Amino acid sequence: MGGNCVKSGEAEIGNLPVDAVFNFPSPLPEWPPGDGFASGVMDLGGGLRVMQVWSFAKVAAVHYGGEDGLGATFFEPWPIPEGYSLLGSYAQPSNRPLFGWVLVGSDILPSGDILKQPIDYTLISTISTGSNNSEESIHFWLPKPPEGYKPAGYIVTVSPEKPSLDRIRCVRSDFTDESEIGSSIWGLKVYDSRPKNRGSGAEQLSVGSFIVITSDSNNQSWVSCLKNNNFSSSPTPNSIQLDALFRTYSPYIYFHPKETYLPASVNWYFSNGALLYTKGNESNPSGIDPDGSNLPQGGWNDGLYWIDLPASEGDKERVKRGDLQNAEAYLHSKPMLGGAFTDIQLWLFYPFNGPSIAKLGIIRELPLGRIGQHVGDWEHVTLRISNFNGILHRVFFSQHSGGKWTDSSLLEFYQGNKFVGYSSRNGHASYSKENPNLQGNGVIGLRNDTAKSDKVLSTGSSFSFVASDAPAWLNYAREWGPQKTYDLGKELKNLEKFLPKHLRSALEKLVNSLPSEVFGERGPVGPKMKANWNGDEKDDL
Repeated sequence: MGGNCVKSGEAEIGNLPVDAVFNFPSPLPEWPPGDGFASGVMDLGGGLRVMQVWSFAKVAAVHYGGEDGLGATFFEPWPIPEGYSLLGSYAQPSNRPLFGWVLVGSDILPSGDILKQPIDYTLISTISTGSNNSEESIHFWLPKPPEGYKPAGYIVTVSPEKPSLDRIRCVRSDFTDESEIGSSIWGLKVYDSRPKNRGSGAEQLSVGSFIVITSDSNNQSWVSCLKNNNFSSSPTPNSIQLDALFRTYSPYIYFHPKETYLPASVNWYFSNGALLYTKGNESNPSGIDPDGSNLPQGGWNDGLYWIDLPASEGDKERVKRGDLQNAEAYLHSKPMLGGAFTDIQLWLFYPFNGPSIAKLGIIRELPLGRIGQHVGDWEHVTLRISNFNGILHRVFFSQHSGGKWTDSSLLEFYQGNKFVGYSSRNGHASYSKENPNLQGNGVIGLRNDTAKSDKVLSTGSSFSFVASDAPAWLNYAREWGPQKTYDLGKELKNLEKFLPKHLRSALEKLVNSLPSEVFGERGPVGPKMKANWNGDEKDDL
């Protein structure tokens, strides 16, 4: 299965991107068998099974607002497999090809009472479609559940009449949990619904539906997410399947043509003179074994140890630039969203993070001296893959302290189903497209330029999955670079002397808006010490 399909006659190929169906460039392979992965079904315990449906029948569309002013389109899963019931409708912005999913449920025990029809509906909202016929509207119906049950999604109609009660099922409360709004689907009205509790050990999973916000909305009127009461038996991929998944989707990472500071493997870094410093004995640093086996293990970031570049200036400048030919992708996998998905985090190590570059009006590139630079830089992208079928659902591109999820339908692909990512110049933030990526107002801001060049890393050519206890450097809890501070006023004066007077205040305003961590050199902690190692990604909604 490569993507979505649309019920014949319900959605014709038209003028909007959503009227076309996204499919991966190449057919997906047959995944290696074993352990229930990609079986199409999940057992949530107690007789409740769910399937993930990626094909839809179009119900209605709103033709204004939202992303690119193209509105949003609403669907129901179609066909629903025999023995399964609708739990909620699906929606997405109309400015992208159709690509998404919802869960449908089945209560498989003869005496099962996990799923029940609603006893009524509440009309949550009515909005105009914005079509040529101004009287056409879309109606959002929230199922009113029996006592002890929760609604997990809405019914969407173009008729003002209440839907039939047998259209949808509510879920027994002990199989539900609290949801929250995610990314916007249509303005400030319709949002993606996601579990409030997320992480590698969380039992909560999304139905794939949405939340409608009204003037009197509160958490009690929202739809619920599901809870996997059989989490320990979730169909997560085994090591052979993980290898096959990554080889299928492994990205090509492009570096800017002017990039100076490229990635390298950790072993290369240690073997080329990186040093371990100890507080109180700074004059006597020690070399680091290639696998990091002599690094302090465990503990916390107490400031007692740090890693730095080689001592000699020649070696320091050489190692700063990394070695793309020896770069390696370090992979970490974890179950997510109640075991419905597997995240594969791809971590890259850079020996050095270069200084920030600003745009100030007509001055397109202004290097900001030491502002933003530091020794050691860990960056990552995350592949979120469905455990139902092995489909790459979306990719998280980390960008400084946050990042952004991008649906597979919006990715650039190269050589089959391998997607393309871009590393920004000097700072190494990850993006899905070539762009200036200016942090600012378009005239003044920080540049995070991305572009294609002959500097490219095929991550599928050199990668390794890292475990919780190996390699040794993974359990080094301290910083991968020294902490240094400097006089911000002096740094500004060094920059301002090259600027026209009318731009000096603009520079000060820009610098004062930057986060405090860029005003000093401080190395990061390693991947395992970061919150998203076990938690969900911190996306910029």
